[in-house]
Amino acid sequence: MNTADRPRRADARRNAEGIRCAALQVFRARGLTVPLEEVARAAGVSKGTIYHRFGSRRGLIDVVVGDLAAERIQDVVSSVASVSDPLARFEQFLTGIWLLQFDEPAVNDVLMRALPDSGPLNELCCRAQDFAETLLREAQAAGQVRGDLEPADLNHLILERGVIVRACDQQSRDDYARRLGFVFAGLRTVTP
Repeated sequence: MNTADRPRRADARRNAEGIRCAALQVFRARGLTVPLEEVARAAGVSKGTIYHRFGSRRGLIDVVVGDLAAERIQDVVSSVASVSDPLARFEQFLTGIWLLQFDEPAVNDVLMRALPDSGPLNELCCRAQDFAETLLREAQAAGQVRGDLEPADLNHLILERGVIVRACDQQSRDDYARRLGFVFAGLRTVTP
């Protein structure tokens, strides 16, 4: 092995890690569709360096999507694990996901599938959808959620919340959360 290559590889690793950290920071603040020039500026590199290290925007996003969204979505899943009432579990899960969409532009982009050709992003969305479907079926079996609500409807409700977050960016988090109650009232078989 040529010893002259070692520093470049170490530099390249540091460079890639710096880009990854900058991407996490910029994507969290602005979402996945932010221009790569902003990520490059935050990392102190050229846009070309990002393409050289990660191949594409999607390559960079694939590397950071776990840190950006997977942990946060898993936290929502974990938070409902101990809830015994099917309606409460279903609504707590959706509330958690919808508030994530409000709080985290990158998570909103993940859930809205802003980059549909990203394998890790799609896998994450599919796992969340499967979990939501399980919660929906349990709440329906308990007679607490409308029987005509289908898993595809949940996907659309998540997409609609994402559009609302983007379009109504001047609303407060409290107002946004309050309005979720109106959505839930329409999903229940009876109002508690």
